[in-house]
Amino acid sequence: MDEKLYWIGFNLVKGIGARRMQALLNFFGNARNAWSATPEALRSAGLSPRIVETMLQVRADVSLERIWENIQNLGIQVLTWQDEKYPRLLSEVDQPPPVLYVRGQFLPDDDWAVAVVGTRRTTGYGRQVAEEVSSALGRNGITVVSGLARGIDAIAHQSTLAAGGRTLAVLGSGVDHIYPPEHRNLAEQIMGQGAILSDYPLGTPPDATNFPPRNRIISGLARAVVVIEAGQGSGALITAAFAAEQGREVFAVPGNINAVQSKGTNLLIQQGARPLLSPQDIMETLNLNRVSQQRTARTVLPADAVEAQLYSLLGQEPLHVDEIRALTKLPIEKVSAALAMMELKGMVRQVGGMHYVSIHEPLADYQVD
Repeated sequence: MDEKLYWIGFNLVKGIGARRMQALLNFFGNARNAWSATPEALRSAGLSPRIVETMLQVRADVSLERIWENIQNLGIQVLTWQDEKYPRLLSEVDQPPPVLYVRGQFLPDDDWAVAVVGTRRTTGYGRQVAEEVSSALGRNGITVVSGLARGIDAIAHQSTLAAGGRTLAVLGSGVDHIYPPEHRNLAEQIMGQGAILSDYPLGTPPDATNFPPRNRIISGLARAVVVIEAGQGSGALITAAFAAEQGREVFAVPGNINAVQSKGTNLLIQQGARPLLSPQDIMETLNLNRVSQQRTARTVLPADAVEAQLYSLLGQEPLHVDEIRALTKLPIEKVSAALAMMELKGMVRQVGGMHYVSIHEPLADYQVD
């Protein structure tokens, strides 16, 4: 039986989120062992009696094999923390969702993503800005993330698709429940040029309480969040708050101080968000003008023995360029030049102060003739 079935099982148990899932993995070694554990062992792993009781009920009532068959029939991809395809940006936030249900496809290119969100009751001004921003991002190869809601979200998806770009829609329901229903055709288009996704199990209806928590995924998938229009009680402000907690850039479009739809965005600017005056502001702030260069270069394997040596040396622990030079015994100018090219290829990343990490697993068996 596929190990993912047990992750799906725990996803069905109310009260088991990222923190408790990690505790179970630490205690039992894997999801399979945790799923079949005795009540005593589950309590020893830190689950409360109430959650243990809930889990036992789910375990008795649910056929994981039948759920898996349904997932396969619908063409849904299930991603867990253990998957290489799990979105890298999302994996770096605090308590990322243990399970994602995906219809469509994530690509490595989706690592360059910006969230565009806003009110459902948009004005002509908001529509125009949303179209301009999303189209510009799509044309420049930046994936646009939003929530498939009416208003700004839908405009962001539609404009990105029209520009030939990729877009991701994060749902507040299971991926088998498209909401709002009038966006089913839009969801189908998104699946062809991106993906719709959710951390809610299949069959989950679009309950109002589901939407604020899903906003942490919208911001977590993106390098920045752009709020086009938002009233003071708008869910877009929740997304912006998650973005700030996750260390993402927050942009807000300034608007008429008397317009209800601009109350929230103007407040964000007052609180320190970057005012968005042009789509180019996003490109320049996040250095996204280099995306096309990076995409072209990243498909290339290490070009020579120097790149291969550096790539094998680097891991997830940051190494200073001087440490790298000392370990490789190569001239500093050769190390610096190779690292610059590898960063352009998307093989390594500078994490500040001339410290580098590998983006992928080291190519231990890679050899250069």
